Amino acid sequence: MTIDVDVLHSLVEGTPEEAWQVIIQKAVEIASKPLSAGNAQSEVTKRDREIGTLDYFLSSSGWDLWQVFGDTVERTTDRLVQWWGQPYSSKAVLILDGLSLRELPWLLQGAKKHGFTLHEVTASASEIPGETNEFAGALGFGSRSHLQNNGAGATHKLQSTNTESVDIAWKDCQHLIDFAPNWVFWHHWPDSKLHDGSGAGQGLEMLTRDVAQQLSSDDFWEFVERLAQGRRLVITSDHGYAATGYFSDADGEVGQFLKKNFASGRSKPGTSEIGPFVPPVAMQIKTPYGAHLLAVGRWKWKSQGGYPTLTHGGLSLLEVLSPFIELSK
Repeated sequence: MTIDVDVLHSLVEGTPEEAWQVIIQKAVEIASKPLSAGNAQSEVTKRDREIGTLDYFLSSSGWDLWQVFGDTVERTTDRLVQWWGQPYSSKAVLILDGLSLRELPWLLQGAKKHGFTLHEVTASASEIPGETNEFAGALGFGSRSHLQNNGAGATHKLQSTNTESVDIAWKDCQHLIDFAPNWVFWHHWPDSKLHDGSGAGQGLEMLTRDVAQQLSSDDFWEFVERLAQGRRLVITSDHGYAATGYFSDADGEVGQFLKKNFASGRSKPGTSEIGPFVPPVAMQIKTPYGAHLLAVGRWKWKSQGGYPTLTHGGLSLLEVLSPFIELSK
């Protein structure tokens, strides 16, 4: 697949802000088209590769855009804090850990089917690196686990609210929602499922089947309805994920460099050499969490135990963009 000429012109001639706006708009447009259980397997893979053309631009000639990503694209955490300050009498946030733009169609279709009103559908940026602890910390939570059983305390940025963090069935989640006006509910799915299947061949296929089942189920939407009852609701995620099972193999010196620096991951803290490669296969990025070296683009490499087929933490679009959906009923 190739990038549309008009899109390419915007990426090359526009400011970094304009370029990122076009990239995000295009990625959301590709990802949000309707899906069905019958075509999900092939269609999700096709869309993943189509978004991959934008990743190829970013890693081959537009890599300088990654240096300004953190300062140019609004972070999900900042967007949540701003949204939380809106004058809604009651509000709720549902964080689905590891949810990517691939899952957007199921949420849009399910919301329509179950009578919700959609107020906003967009994408925002994960923290860099795209990891759970960094996201939790940016919101003032010590960790994801601190939200469990309303234990988040009184110093985080989404005051005042009840909180929960669990990895249990949707039906059981319903019973955890009481009549408190505000809620922040962090569920560990699909990240828990993502890592369960990350080493088993093409993990995206397994995850796609599970996503179709979970996000089309009555149990899930009854839970969402309970959470949205009398509240304005945002559904978002801490980060997305890369379907690295479909990435290109890095051989020779490139593969050795990536293996040495990242092992079976896609980022590492500290200051490191980026190697002699042009275009780069890794970039040194200054973040609020210190300097990090991050893998750029769609590469995988040999590592002990096999490189995972689903993972996150590097610089590719479906890793660092999260859905941001505002709805009510």
